[in-house]
Amino acid sequence: MAKLDELALHREMTAWRHDLHNHPEFGFEEKRTAAFVAEKLREFGLEVAEGIGGTGVVGTLTRGSGNRAIALRADMDALRIAEQGTMDYRSQTPGTMHACGHDGHTSMLLGAAKLLANEGGFDGTVRFIFQPAEEWGRGALAMLDDGLLERFPFEEIFGLHNMPGLPIGHFETRVGPIMSAEDNFEIVLKGV
Repeated sequence: MAKLDELALHREMTAWRHDLHNHPEFGFEEKRTAAFVAEKLREFGLEVAEGIGGTGVVGTLTRGSGNRAIALRADMDALRIAEQGTMDYRSQTPGTMHACGHDGHTSMLLGAAKLLANEGGFDGTVRFIFQPAEEWGRGALAMLDDGLLERFPFEEIFGLHNMPGLPIGHFETRVGPIMSAEDNFEIVLKGV
C-alpha cells in the first residue's frame, strides 16, 4: 500500500473541519454531517452503516483474517451558541456553532480512517463510530439502544477530546476514565 502524503492529508483534514464548522448541526439533527462522514468513509473503501441511534454513523475496516476488533469514536454535534468569529469558515447556521471542537474530532477520526484504509498494517477490524448528540448526553445511549454493541462488536473503544490549553504536539491522559461524563448545571447571578 502506498504511503499517504502527510501534508496533503493535513490539508484535507483542515478542509473537512472548515466545512463542518461552516455547517454545524445540533444533536440528533446531524443529517448533513452524517452524510458527509458516510460519503468520505465510502470513498476510503469502508463498509458504512448510517442512522445508528438516529444520525450516528459506523464505518468498518477489516484487514487480514484476525477476529479482534477495536473502535475509535468521535462526536459530531454542535452547540446552540451564536458564533461571533469572522473567519471564512464561521458558522452559517444562526445560533449554532462548533464551540466544543466536534468538527475537529470528526475530521481527526476521518483522517484516521483514511490513513488506516490506505496504510493499515493490522490484522483485524477497526470500527469508526461517529456519535450524534454527545452534548445532550443522549447520543451514546441512542446508539446502544439501536444495537451498536451487538451489530458492531469490538473489544476496546478509544476516543479523545481536544484540549486547546495544551501545547501543540502534546496530549494528556491518566489511568481510568477522563472526561467521561456530561454534566449540566445552572448558575444564577443576582446583581445589586
